[in-house]
Amino acid sequence: MASTDYPLIDVADLAAALDGEAPPVLLDVRWRLGGPPGIESYHAGHLPGAIYVDLDTQLAGPPGEGGRHPLPAVADFEAAMRAAGVRAGQPVVAYDDADGTIAARLWWMLRYYGHRHVQVLDGGFRAWAEAGRPVTTDDGAAAPGDFSATPGQMPVLDADGAAELARTGILVDARAPARYRGETEPIDRVAGHIPGALSAPTAANVTAAGRFRPPAELRERFAALGVPLPAEAETTTSVVTSSRQGRAPRVGAYCGSGVTAAHEVLALELAGTTAALYVGSWSGWTADPSRPVATGPTPG
Repeated sequence: MASTDYPLIDVADLAAALDGEAPPVLLDVRWRLGGPPGIESYHAGHLPGAIYVDLDTQLAGPPGEGGRHPLPAVADFEAAMRAAGVRAGQPVVAYDDADGTIAARLWWMLRYYGHRHVQVLDGGFRAWAEAGRPVTTDDGAAAPGDFSATPGQMPVLDADGAAELARTGILVDARAPARYRGETEPIDRVAGHIPGALSAPTAANVTAAGRFRPPAELRERFAALGVPLPAEAETTTSVVTSSRQGRAPRVGAYCGSGVTAAHEVLALELAGTTAALYVGSWSGWTADPSRPVATGPTPG
């Protein structure tokens, strides 16, 4: 069984952990852009004991200049996690429908606020159900947790930092290629990308079944983009963050609103490096009309 410091857990290991003496807290974070609300999926069937956590109201603050999904107030996130039963030292497993896009946001946030023992169920609810594991419609009930949020445990970027990293390091854009190129923009006010950013769609991190590609494949993918990676022998299952080491990050990620970019950060960690997250992402970048916008394919 993989360490709880490792970002992913598979169905078999989760089932074994749930039958163990110290089962993890299960958090259901299913959500779809444009709906229907994820709570409807939860009520239709979820993992036994799972507590529903809402992206829009519990994993983000009110939309505005900071983007569509800015970080919530520290006290608000702490209260939401305590209500969901998160306790110091107790593992947490987050899952969504399949590909980990939404679950990765919770994984990143718990890591950012100081809870290290958090994993994403690889393949999500779909993998669990397809394996014939039990599903229930009974609402979960959690004893109040004691989670204490201490922000700053994962590196982040603001707009200026993202612009600088795009010039001096590697800033990857996790959105679909057409949005990056500026051919379409279904949500935000302007189409295009941050000048100097490289296109690295999140969809390429996973297989058709919604499971993360093996670390070796992810390393190959990101190395081809010029992402600096440690020698394979130095890669571990838990990367010390650049912020803790006091170094500026060499790699950063953004998307539309800081959600799928967390999935990119998780994939980069599996590949062997820690990336900074631009939480405001494209929705925050374009909130200021004076910021430059680039269009077209990645140079070269």
